[in-house]
Amino acid sequence: MTTYRKIEVTPIAGALGAEIGGGDLSALPDDATFDEIRQAFHEYLVIFFRNQTMTPEQHRDFGRRFGELDIHPFAAGLDDFPEVMPVIKEAGDNTSNFGGTWHTDVTFYEKPALGSILYALDVPKSGGDTMFANMYMAYDALSDGMKLMLDGMTAMHDASRSYGATNSRAAERLKKNSGSMKIRTGIDSTRQVEHPVIRTHPATGRKGLFVNANFTHNFKGWTEAESEPLLQYLYDHAVRPEFTCRFRWQPGSVAFWDNRCTQHFALNDYAGHRREMHRVTVIGERPV
Repeated sequence: MTTYRKIEVTPIAGALGAEIGGGDLSALPDDATFDEIRQAFHEYLVIFFRNQTMTPEQHRDFGRRFGELDIHPFAAGLDDFPEVMPVIKEAGDNTSNFGGTWHTDVTFYEKPALGSILYALDVPKSGGDTMFANMYMAYDALSDGMKLMLDGMTAMHDASRSYGATNSRAAERLKKNSGSMKIRTGIDSTRQVEHPVIRTHPATGRKGLFVNANFTHNFKGWTEAESEPLLQYLYDHAVRPEFTCRFRWQPGSVAFWDNRCTQHFALNDYAGHRREMHRVTVIGERPV
């Protein structure tokens, strides 16, 4: 286990996740502190900060320390800071929420996200937690025979289930449930990319499961019907309780998760209450 001198690191669960103390993200941490934050990110897969105060500009600038930032093709960012996406559910919206299924962000990109940094502005007094799952543990727990089969396989990913064209069920659901978020749908959501089913993390060298129910469409060379039973098994396996942690939000809390080795799920259990977050997403590399 790493020794930290510039920050305080407190694990929150056995599977993944740690709270980080001693850092003011609005002031852009010095190089030594930043290096320890990045090390904790790799060690714990998702890290959390409390009592932060960031403007959209400061949020963007902190994200840029880790790499180039993404502008989401289907969910609009702030007018002055397009890299900063508001994630909002209004009190009067009692239907589904943004991110309310287990998933890994934007795997329909050729270069999916390195990670996302989510900042809480307005949260309900109870409910609205986010759960995270460790894809290293999901891979490690597979049988040797399953690992042998999956290690050479690839899968096709697209955005059609979430952002399908205007006559789709996805479009109708978004129209009803987007609240004050600006979300579009389009035919470009069907563009497919190919990724390995088992991904090797570029920083840690560890293998993790890399399929998710939002964006994985089928195994390459398999039909959707042929793929569905095995994919469903993997989706269920990936989020077994012992692979997860749960984070309780407070105003000023920040979560930074490694999109290359986690899944996450925004719980939708706060009907009648408002929740507003800001998210920046760091562009990653092509999975191998």
